[in-house]
Amino acid sequence: MGHLHKSFDRRNFLRATVGTTVALAAASVTGATAATASAATRGLSIPKDRIGIQLYSIRDKVSALGFGVVLPELARIGYKEIEFAGYTQNTSILGRQITLPEIRRILDDNGLRAVGSHVGLGNLRNNLQGELDAAEILGMPHVGTANAPSNINTVAGYLAAAEEFNTWGAAATARGLKLYQHNHAGEFAFATDQPSVRLYDVFLRNTDPRHVYLEMDVYWAYVGQYRWPGFDPAAYVRNQPYRYPLFHMKDGDSNPSKADGYDIVEFGAGDLPYEKFVRDIGPRESHIGIWEQDTAPNTQPNPPGSLGAAERSFTALKGLLA
Repeated sequence: MGHLHKSFDRRNFLRATVGTTVALAAASVTGATAATASAATRGLSIPKDRIGIQLYSIRDKVSALGFGVVLPELARIGYKEIEFAGYTQNTSILGRQITLPEIRRILDDNGLRAVGSHVGLGNLRNNLQGELDAAEILGMPHVGTANAPSNINTVAGYLAAAEEFNTWGAAATARGLKLYQHNHAGEFAFATDQPSVRLYDVFLRNTDPRHVYLEMDVYWAYVGQYRWPGFDPAAYVRNQPYRYPLFHMKDGDSNPSKADGYDIVEFGAGDLPYEKFVRDIGPRESHIGIWEQDTAPNTQPNPPGSLGAAERSFTALKGLLA
C-alpha cells in the first residue's frame, strides 16, 4: 500500500402497481437466494432485519410523489433504514416545502429510522452545525458525504482533506453523531505524486478513528479494484470493522468493454462476489446494508420503475443475508 509521509497518531397510486413486482422479484433473485441458503451459519455482521435504502435510487418517486407516499411504500416493502439524499420534494405536493419535523413524523409513523444522509462538502464547510441539527431532528446517528475527500489527488491533498474531516468529525462526535465519507472508485487510485501510494490509504490512516467513519460502496470499491488492482475491499473492513458502520450494497454485472469493468444493475442481477464479501468481512462488528442503484430511475425495469427495482433488490438482499 506504500509508505506515507504522515500517519495518524491521535489515535408509497403505488400499491396497485408495486404489488405486481412480487412475482418478478422471485424470478430475478431465485439464483441469488439459493446460493445463499447457508448464510445463517456464517456469523454475518449485516443484520437482515435492518436493510436500508439510499433515497437517491428512487429520487424520481420522491420528487413526484413526496415523502408521505414513498416512505410508507418503502416500509411496506420491508426497508427499515433510510439514508437521505436531500430533504426536499416537489412543492406542489404540499404547496410548500416539507419540513424536517414533518419528515420525522412520517418516518416514525411507519417504523422507519433515518440512518444517515449524503450532503455536499460545501455544506460541511459552511453549515456544519445546521447539518448536525438536521440529523438530530430526523433522529439519525450518521451524517456523511459522497464527495471524494479532495479533488487534489496527491498525498498532500488527501492529508489536508483528512485534517478537515477530523475537525468536522470531532464536531459531530461532540453532538453524539458520526461523520462518514462514502467512496466512489477514484479514492482507490494512486497519488499522482507518489504512484506507490493509494489515496484511500492516505485518508484512512490519517483520519481520527474516534471521529471519522467510512461508508464502503461495495460496487465502487470493486470498480476501484478493477482499475487499480492490488487490494481486497473486504480486507479494509476486516481490519478496522468499527470504522465501517454503513455499506452501500449496489450490484454490478461484469462488462469488460467498460472502463469500470462493470454495469450497475439491480441487486441480485449482477455478479459481484457478495457471497464472498459478506463472509470475508468477518463477524466482529455490525454494519448496516443500504441498497443503492445509481442509474437513472427511468432506465430501471418496469413495473414500476425505480420502486420495482427497490422491491426486487430488497428481496435479493434479504436472501443474501438470510
